[in-house]
Amino acid sequence: MEHIRIRQYQEKDFNRIQELNQQEGWNNLVEKNEDTKVAWKHSNVSLVAEAEVDGIVGYIRGFTDTVITLYICELLIDKKYRGKGIGRELLRYIHTKYPRTRMELLATSTSHTFYEDQGYRPFYGFRKTIDE
Repeated sequence: MEHIRIRQYQEKDFNRIQELNQQEGWNNLVEKNEDTKVAWKHSNVSLVAEAEVDGIVGYIRGFTDTVITLYICELLIDKKYRGKGIGRELLRYIHTKYPRTRMELLATSTSHTFYEDQGYRPFYGFRKTIDE
């Protein structure tokens, strides 16, 4: 397998992240480009997975208070790099950095088995935007 390096997000990575979001159909993040950029700037959990040949092939973004909660907003891996353990490694890497926290995240109906295979358990939650 090609070597994958995990590193801290840099502002120059943003366009590639938006390309990945667009490829995945995460149109809300793409359409709200400036808001998404601000979200990255204010996130204290912001890592990218970088391949030697293809550059950024995945990312994880979220925030943490460092001792109780670690919330993952997005985790995305380029489709051609899925199944290689990159998502699992990003989750492990960030949880190892904040080992006292409980990690919480939302999953799509198609990704829940990935998280269940990693030992995550479902929980009940709510979501509302200001316009609803």
